Amino acid sequence: MSALIEWKNQEINKLRKDMDRLFDRFWSYLGGGSLPGPLTGIPSVDISETDDSVIIRAEIPGIDPKDLEIWVSGDILTLRGHKREESSQRGVFYHRVERRFGAFSRSMRLPCKVKGEKVRATYKKGVLHIVLPKLISSRAVKVRAK
Repeated sequence: MSALIEWKNQEINKLRKDMDRLFDRFWSYLGGGSLPGPLTGIPSVDISETDDSVIIRAEIPGIDPKDLEIWVSGDILTLRGHKREESSQRGVFYHRVERRFGAFSRSMRLPCKVKGEKVRATYKKGVLHIVLPKLISSRAVKVRAK
């Protein structure tokens, strides 16, 4: 029985390697290398939480803050933006272009409702930092029975 399991694992590993090669060929045919990071240029996001706020950090390098929109509706946050392509220089031939340009939009559900009018956002060194104060604080409150 152990020989059958060992054979099965070898076949699965062979299939996995074949699939990796297939995807590598596909992406190299399109002009890229191995699988790219975010497939659609959507920013990577970290969501954390304190007693009073939800904190978002999004990696959006190379974008002008004027080209960013932040929308908050209830417990949904939407990030929209447009990364403009740098003007190409005359007589320059590119061997590879991996940076992504164009519009993006990403909506995500927050862990709670927030005070939309109190949201603060800063953009520094390619990272968008958003602080969203919670509508109802999750801070523990001591209550005494009477």
